Amino acid sequence: VEILNFALTLEYLEAAFYERAAKEVNLGMETHEIAETIGGDENEHVTALEETVKGLGGKPAKAPMVEFPFSDEAAFLQLAQTLEDTGVSAYNGAGPSLRSKELLATAGSIVQVEARHAARIRLARKQPPAPDAFDKALSTQQVLDAVEPFVRA
Repeated sequence: VEILNFALTLEYLEAAFYERAAKEVNLGMETHEIAETIGGDENEHVTALEETVKGLGGKPAKAPMVEFPFSDEAAFLQLAQTLEDTGVSAYNGAGPSLRSKELLATAGSIVQVEARHAARIRLARKQPPAPDAFDKALSTQQVLDAVEPFVRA
């Protein structure tokens, strides 16, 4: 449950990011569509993780208060890449700690979509969609350090 709530918190962060960007940033039509599509996926991840935590008898984590430093499309895309890359690396880091085949399958399904999000954002930034043959794994502390600038107490 602790690992799932950690993933849930990251998904809350991403869902809020895309929702706010779509409403608050002057995005081009294609980028706005990217924000709406990925934001919808992130909201589905939130729902799935909340239900899974409840199904395991746990209490879902609360969504954090967040703040994002985006002012234009370029800043949005740069931050989106940071968040998506961090999300992929967070799932990769947590995967070995999951003992349940069902939970591992759920996390594996989500991380694949997060990687597709990262690739789509990279393409929008005119960067290679998969710059490395392997994605890295991040520890819990490394993930916390990466998202700390966006979380408000």
